[in-house]
Amino acid sequence: MKLRHTLDYGWRLFGTGFSFACFGLGGVLLSLTLFPLIRLVSRDRDTTRRRIQRAMHYTFRLFVWEMKTLGVISYEVSGLERIAPRGQLIVANHPSLIDVVLLIALLPEVDCIVKQALWRNPFLRWPVAWADYIPNNGSAEELVESAAANLRAGRSLIVFPEGTRSVPGQPLNMQRGAARIALAAGAEVLPVTIICNPSTLTKAEPWYRIPPQRGHWQLRIGEPLPASDYGAAGAQSALAARRLTQHFVDYFSRSVIPVTPRPAGAAAAVAADCTMH
Repeated sequence: MKLRHTLDYGWRLFGTGFSFACFGLGGVLLSLTLFPLIRLVSRDRDTTRRRIQRAMHYTFRLFVWEMKTLGVISYEVSGLERIAPRGQLIVANHPSLIDVVLLIALLPEVDCIVKQALWRNPFLRWPVAWADYIPNNGSAEELVESAAANLRAGRSLIVFPEGTRSVPGQPLNMQRGAARIALAAGAEVLPVTIICNPSTLTKAEPWYRIPPQRGHWQLRIGEPLPASDYGAAGAQSALAARRLTQHFVDYFSRSVIPVTPRPAGAAAAVAADCTMH
């Protein structure tokens, strides 16, 4: 039994490292080959955006398939029929590093808000620009208006109201940005609860600190919520934004299964135990 656990842990550690190495190297390779080719043969900006986003969708699907096939992760999705082809604001909690990968793997065309560091990356800056992702490098007002304009144009958008990965075992802390975008666009909000058990790939954990068991992700797609329930389209009321944000906090707090964070040395202890036996 101990030998089996040792082999399983070692394989998952190798598989995790291999998967992330493939992800990084694959991203560089695609940025130098496929994505520029797509841009070259596309007749206009909108065609480029749609094709690049679909290429990223299939790339992320392949990455998720690889991790699942290697036994690094498992996952399940419920409520997939609630996803509309376009025009939804997808709001999700953010427990792990691969949440956005799992979501884009489900959505052939979707916008994202991208941190400024990617726009400075020499390999990734052009693909994210060609995908017409929204840079998070201006004022909050500019970001809200840019995101709302895309939603009004019939495009979908993924937003994590927490802004960063949540801390296991701690109350959810959500910013008002997602609510402000929803209200400004008068958009339909699609809540997606992401549960990862046991906790892994969190903000405080490096990729190699894997749990004793394989991580299992649940993506629960809830019922769409019209932003108009909290304010008229285009509204910028601080009160409406606070109420909608509180709804997000209450919704995800009820939906997320409490996960006890692993002690900092837990993975190291498992690794040591695996080495000794």
